[in-house]
Amino acid sequence: MRNVCGVMLAAMIFALAVPVRGAEALSPIERLGRAIFFDTNLSRPAGQSCAACHAPEVGWTGPDSAINAAGAVMPGAISTRFGNRKPPSSAYAGESPILHVGCGCLMPNCGCSCACGDGMSDTCPPALVGGMFWDGRATGWMIGDPLAEQAMAPFLNPLEQNNPNERFVCLSVSNASYADLFREVWGPDSLDPATRDVGPIYELIALSIAAYERSPEVNPFSSRFDTFWRNAVANGLDVCAITPGNMGGGMGGGGMGGNMEAYRGLGLSDMELMGLALFNTKGNCSVCHWLTPGPGNSPPLFTDFRYHNLGVPRNPENPFYDMPRVFNPDGDEWVDLGLGGFLATIPDGIGAPGSSELVIENLGKHKTPTLRNVDKRPYAEFVKAYGHNGYFKSLMSIVHFYNTRDILPVCTDGGGIPGVDCWPPPEVPLNVNTDLLGNLGLTEPQGMAIIMFMKALTDA
Repeated sequence: MRNVCGVMLAAMIFALAVPVRGAEALSPIERLGRAIFFDTNLSRPAGQSCAACHAPEVGWTGPDSAINAAGAVMPGAISTRFGNRKPPSSAYAGESPILHVGCGCLMPNCGCSCACGDGMSDTCPPALVGGMFWDGRATGWMIGDPLAEQAMAPFLNPLEQNNPNERFVCLSVSNASYADLFREVWGPDSLDPATRDVGPIYELIALSIAAYERSPEVNPFSSRFDTFWRNAVANGLDVCAITPGNMGGGMGGGGMGGNMEAYRGLGLSDMELMGLALFNTKGNCSVCHWLTPGPGNSPPLFTDFRYHNLGVPRNPENPFYDMPRVFNPDGDEWVDLGLGGFLATIPDGIGAPGSSELVIENLGKHKTPTLRNVDKRPYAEFVKAYGHNGYFKSLMSIVHFYNTRDILPVCTDGGGIPGVDCWPPPEVPLNVNTDLLGNLGLTEPQGMAIIMFMKALTDA
């Protein structure tokens, strides 16, 4: 862990450097972060940038349709090496707080019942909130910014960009075409890895990337839902208060039932409005993908920044199972323990509790991703993968799983078609959430309405 003074200094510089969301042009630090993010010379061998796994045309996640259709894990700079999870979106992630135990509400004056349709009271059990990566291991404890700490990791991961050490990355940046911009942003003496301790330089590289990932280029809030949200707010309407009507005969020219009539003509179709209403109610989606306003009353981020075990099966095509034992000692027996697995590596008393109780409570839990751009793709046939391991290959399949996981029997070795007459068992059977999903009772038209609503979250 870096020293406390360094953490405070980096946090203060970061707070001054990050612009207010919504600026029309990128600031110098955002332009610097963009240059680093797309620089293919920051891997060994050269060729892999951050964008190789977080591409804008697919919502800042994995850009290879064939890979998504199978193991869903992107290859590293050395093409035969793979990590263990699909890349999450790097957009709309900058508000994730430092990993801590709390109820998870991001708004300053709200209780734990701040999610649309969550059904909670003003008190709720404590949960771990924040951090980055699917397992929360970029905690924010080191330099005070989880997003920047996430940016530090892939450069040195032998399964990703494969650089030997921090100094190597800093030297590469010092020789890049944007080195003068780096000095303009961080000071004339900020980039001299040959004579300086490179730790602070490496942190500034990561803070620059995080500034870009928080920029309006990455987080434009330009979807049709955002237009609808702003129109609803301007008309004094509470988006969380929409209630669904009758699907039968109500989606055309007739009345829609519920109270959805007041929300018509604000940017969403009738089918999408029905999907939003179900998202808030019967579908239980907003329990984890919160619809509360973001900072500055901005549109919602569609995540609670918390961790859940949804009972997702293992992805048998995950290439990590076949990695050499130096990277995967467990081989085909490897189990993704998620947040609990990370917590088990923390010595007691460092940063956050690493007690055995917390470890057990969080085995198999993975971070709630944003749903923004969940269907963004460069062409209609492009395959996107869903779930931390990419097991699901369409929005329809994952919605069907949430709806029927506890209804269909468990698939056996002798047969059964997953999603048709059975579902495979969860990869981690502990802590599976059986209260909020698994038997939702959604009809097929209701499920399709929710999917249509999620498609409206694609940025223009």
